[in-house]
Amino acid sequence: MLFNSYEFIFGFLPITLALFFLLGRVSRNLALGWVVLASLFFYAWWRPLNVLIIAPSIFVNFVLARYLVRLAADHDRAKAANAVLILGIVFNVCFLGYFKYVNFLTTTVNDLTGSNFVLTQVVLPLGISFITFQKIAFLIDVHSRRVASFTFRDYCLFVLFFPQLIAGPIVHYREMMPQFHRISCRFDKENVSVGLTLFVIGLFKKSVLADGVAAHVSPVYEAAAAGGNVPLLSAWIAALGFALQLYFDFSGYSDMALGLGRCVGVKLPPNFDSPLKAKSIIDFWLRWHMTLTRFLTAYIYNPLVLSLTRRRFAKGLPGVGGRSSSAGAFLQLIAGPTLLTMFVSGLWHGAGYTFVLWGLLHGVYLTINHAWRIVASRLWTNKERYARVMNPIGFVLTFLCVVFAIVLFRATTMTSAVIVLKGMVGLNGMTLPQQIFERLGSLADLVHPMISITAGGDLRGLVSALAWIAALLSIAWTLPNSLQILARFEPALGVKERSDLGWVQRALEWSPTIAWTVAASVLAAVAIIGTGGKAEFLYWQF
Repeated sequence: MLFNSYEFIFGFLPITLALFFLLGRVSRNLALGWVVLASLFFYAWWRPLNVLIIAPSIFVNFVLARYLVRLAADHDRAKAANAVLILGIVFNVCFLGYFKYVNFLTTTVNDLTGSNFVLTQVVLPLGISFITFQKIAFLIDVHSRRVASFTFRDYCLFVLFFPQLIAGPIVHYREMMPQFHRISCRFDKENVSVGLTLFVIGLFKKSVLADGVAAHVSPVYEAAAAGGNVPLLSAWIAALGFALQLYFDFSGYSDMALGLGRCVGVKLPPNFDSPLKAKSIIDFWLRWHMTLTRFLTAYIYNPLVLSLTRRRFAKGLPGVGGRSSSAGAFLQLIAGPTLLTMFVSGLWHGAGYTFVLWGLLHGVYLTINHAWRIVASRLWTNKERYARVMNPIGFVLTFLCVVFAIVLFRATTMTSAVIVLKGMVGLNGMTLPQQIFERLGSLADLVHPMISITAGGDLRGLVSALAWIAALLSIAWTLPNSLQILARFEPALGVKERSDLGWVQRALEWSPTIAWTVAASVLAAVAIIGTGGKAEFLYWQF
């Protein structure tokens, strides 16, 4: 069951909220227990076997975590606690690896050895990547004594809470359970109004904006997958269109998750902060899928850098920064950990060569960005002048880098990715509708030495695709995001209203007025109508 489905909007959600508020008037324990049961039903809707697959994993992690609580309290048993933690991490990685990567590994072995192993297709349980990362983070937090005690119901509530179950945000126990322990489980008009507004905005972004541009994107990638030629304009429409589709799809779904959590009085952490406005690739990853970046930084990148730094210092070698810094230190302490972390990010996103290469490419981007920051800090002493010159350049470069890399994320094979990328640089020529081609005249002969131009294609389709992309870029680049609009009411954990707001954001700032009620109602009506069409959720099988 997806958030953008009639079953969810008109069935599951109203029943779940109504019973939650009714039970909350009798007992908080009953209301929270109902949320766990409703979440299990939500998870089982698409395929009941999902519950039978995920339940043993939840139980094993609970037992290991309870054992870790006892061991962590005894300093003399630190080695045993470390062993249990390692066992838990290995168990979760193997659990994820079997369901998500066994088919990919079989294909890789066949490609490398020329063998022909055949394996029955393993069906991927919903949201297994998100659930696995949350369980690993929980074990690490228990081991570090950031979580001191918990009950089985609280653990199930943390893991299975339906708003963030399938596609995140990736949350921590210590930021969620104190909220569950504080909420009244009763109807609160501010929570429900803010939550439903967020849900409606997210639904509109997903059902109207993302699904609208998808109609112009999917055919191009399907043609590339079939080995067809993808000319210049089509390639750029596919790349730009998918970058926008993915952003509005996933950020819209995250908004819906935040809104659903807020309806019951729980604030989830933010996951997107206008990443397409980023002025560097580092800034982009601080804004894009923020909870994944937080997880990868806290549990992979930082521990690795800390360990390597200690080893270098033990050998009397310099670290990064300062006059004694060296290229070797940069490669070992920044480049290496960054590439490894982004390799994990790519592999986490999908079991395929394209995802791995996408992650590594972003690792290269980040490494270059870090190197430039070190060099620029020595070359540019005037920070204000640097910002005036480099911010526009950084914005353009970052956007282009993201768009080029996104082709690898979307393409089903490396061959189809290469076809689209070649088209983007003009190696597949350019095809223009007959009406435009006839008007080129001598300009066609002038351009021909650089790129081959032929007639073909549909003018109306081209104009429609370009109009969609222009509209979505305008929204992404000029308008405040949903969290900024609702910032007065802390729509996500830690999101506060800022004083440096522009007039556009001030004008669109949400308040419980008739005007906003009408606007939200119109958005909801359009989004619900759009929900009835053909749609895909890009993070459905992650």
